[in-house]
Amino acid sequence: MIYFDNAASAKPHPRAVEAFNAAAENNYANPAALHSAGIKAEKILSEAREKLLSLLPKGGSLIFTSGATESNNLAILYSVKGRDKSRIVTTPFEHPSVGSLIEDKSGAISDDTALFSQIAVCGETGFIHNIPDCPPDCLLHVDAAQAFGKIPLTSLKADLISVSAHKIGGLSGVGGLWVRKGVRIKPMLFGGGQQGGIRPGTEPVALIAAFAASIDNGQLTVDSCHGRLVAGLRELKLPVHSRNSIANIVNFSCFVKSEIMLHFLAEHDIFVSSGSACARGKKSVILPKYGVSDRDVDTAIRVSFGWQNTLNEVDTFLEVLEAGIKRWRK
Repeated sequence: MIYFDNAASAKPHPRAVEAFNAAAENNYANPAALHSAGIKAEKILSEAREKLLSLLPKGGSLIFTSGATESNNLAILYSVKGRDKSRIVTTPFEHPSVGSLIEDKSGAISDDTALFSQIAVCGETGFIHNIPDCPPDCLLHVDAAQAFGKIPLTSLKADLISVSAHKIGGLSGVGGLWVRKGVRIKPMLFGGGQQGGIRPGTEPVALIAAFAASIDNGQLTVDSCHGRLVAGLRELKLPVHSRNSIANIVNFSCFVKSEIMLHFLAEHDIFVSSGSACARGKKSVILPKYGVSDRDVDTAIRVSFGWQNTLNEVDTFLEVLEAGIKRWRK
């Protein structure tokens, strides 16, 4: 099997699986418990948090969540409660967990803006967005689900940053919200008071251990795969829509309906996508905003690499892709 859909959910790295199994089998105590087993679980939790914080700006804390969708909701809906200003602004390029929450997608920050939310990396094209500076009284939230662990984030002048484990070789079910010191967030849930009462509930120690173990995995290999794929697509004279992008994602059009090509590739045990998994196969509404024509949107394919992918897999993909184009192109 050739799995090129890591932007939807990356293959878990062996170190992440090992860390999960070790914690699940040996350190399953509640980290809030006062006995030695609980203290050991808390130590694993704290060490994982510090490791993850090393990839984020200094001067903040990390709240563990169930994933980037929850982190985005927590940041957008619960950081402006009780503030004098309530206007929330985003851009047209956002993930649904941001775009569906915010009506104003003008990208225009004004004096009455309480929070501005911006995606760091587009999940469909890999495009790296410039993050603007915001006035001191306007919170800046960055959705870094596709950026965390792939591009530097330590210099971001953000107030809130959403991250996800399963985009970088961790396991689904855990993510985080980085909160700059001094930024207040109201709780979404109420319970036992864990994580400062902002996100209560017993922390999933095994998932968090796997999250921390998943960082720093295989980016050099990803860079090589990206270069080989783009060169091959140019030889086939196919339009590549990924520019100024992370190496993990390459979006291009193949002149064959996306659905047909996806099925053809799947018959050869190659798995890619036609865009964001959250769109569930619907026509992309994001690609046209990057200037992609309707014709090219209809034939768009997204390849996304992970730590496990190889140059041989890229070569095999290009051979099967060319065969599919010859068979199906009208």
